Amino acid sequence: MQPTFVLVHGAFANSFSFAPLQAELGLLGHRSVAVDLPGHGFQATFTRAYQAPQDPEGLATAPGAIKGVTVADNAAHLIGILERAKRNGPVILVSHSRGGITATAAANARPDLIDRIVYVSAWCPVRLDVGDYYAEPEMAGVDPTAFASALAGNPAELGLLRVNFRTGNPDSLAAFKAAFFADGTDEQFLTFLNTFQPDENLDAGGSADRAQAATWGRIPKTYIRLADDASLPLALQDRLIREGNELTPDNPYDVHTLGGSHLKWLVDPAPAARALGALATLPAPSGQA
Repeated sequence: MQPTFVLVHGAFANSFSFAPLQAELGLLGHRSVAVDLPGHGFQATFTRAYQAPQDPEGLATAPGAIKGVTVADNAAHLIGILERAKRNGPVILVSHSRGGITATAAANARPDLIDRIVYVSAWCPVRLDVGDYYAEPEMAGVDPTAFASALAGNPAELGLLRVNFRTGNPDSLAAFKAAFFADGTDEQFLTFLNTFQPDENLDAGGSADRAQAATWGRIPKTYIRLADDASLPLALQDRLIREGNELTPDNPYDVHTLGGSHLKWLVDPAPAARALGALATLPAPSGQA
């Protein structure tokens, strides 16, 4: 039976960013569903203070719908979608960036709903919590405070992380582009930036959300490395692959590599669509469901 690709976005993103990829998948004959996690997409908060001319004080204090959303909430929402998709046949769960945390949590809870899990330069914590990886050598070149100049409000007071992606600050824009889309044109970069939403939840998961061998480890898994990713460097991607393989040596990652930055594969989606499409007929590893 034809599988359904279920696509899970990363931080500050939403289902809209998958539209070009879904078009390519559709033209290759594949069915896909792009997910909006709670507080994302049309559930996101875009206040008048975020419009032009901006109101910095209002932006720093306006409440946001994503306040209080947790990884558990995200996983429960995704599981509901996986249950519906599974009624139509096999499911291939694809996550990007921070979306990997939610995908892993869902796989820990309901491996029966997923026929293959795919990480595209995505977080799949195994030995450490996500925040702790930032202190590791593989992340030495990544500055977690690079976006501080565009931070709006106090996260502790707002109960969420708010970034002003509509800033005109050239230093902030340069930091965004270097981290996410250094290989894109300025026009492509600004276009993508305008699909981002300002708010993201604070919960990046804990030890209970790391990959679990007894459940997550039963699912055939693929990792698509992004060779020029500056926000999730190749060395960190390789470490996550290695740790996952050590956790489940009888069910190692099927590994592929695409050139490009963190966002390039979504703007130029044909290579990624072909790579994903090939997984639709990939047999499960020996002994795997």
